[in-house]
Parts: sequence; C-alpha cells; structure tokens
Amino acid sequence: MADTSMIHTIGRRKEAVCRVFLTPGSGKWSLNGRTLGDYFPRPALVTAIQQPFTATDTLGTYDVQANLTGGGQTGQAGALRLAIARALALEPKILLMDE
Repeated sequence: MADTSMIHTIGRRKEAVCRVFLTPGSGKWSLNGRTLGDYFPRPALVTAIQQPFTATDTLGTYDVQANLTGGGQTGQAGALRLAIARALALEPKILLMDE
C-alpha cells in the first residue's frame, strides 16, 4: 500500500533533472544515497536548496529523498530547489501568504 503523505514532484534546470519525494519527518536528506552536505559541498548551493523550506518555515519537518541526473552541480541544485518548491506548493497545510 502506498503512503498517501508522500509528495512526489520533478524539477528541471538546464540539463539537470531531479525527482524528489517529500515525507513528513525529521529533516533527513538522501540525494542519490548521500547526505545534502556530502552531495553539495558548496555552502551557497545548500543555502539555495533550502530556501523553499525557509520561506515556508518548514525547515526540518520533511524528509527529502531525491534522484538527480544530468547537468552539473549548479544545475542539479536548481532542479532540486524547484522540485522542493513544487512539492511544498502541493502540500495543503503550507500557507505561502499571511492571513
């Protein structure tokens, strides 16, 4: 049986493609089987990737599993960022605007 709380989206930038799966959790990252800091050693890329979580105040509340292919590091980081933003936009509990 499939877990209905999992959100699946795809992000693309240049030649890079990212398939991301978000599940409620403790903020664990798995990018092609590696951690976020191991896969993207440049702090600027890590900050850019985490921006969708920071903007929605959900940093550390979702586990991220991603499969990245093609392109270089910057393209893959952009594709991952887009995929995460799309996933958070699909989540009904996330409010992007002040009420």
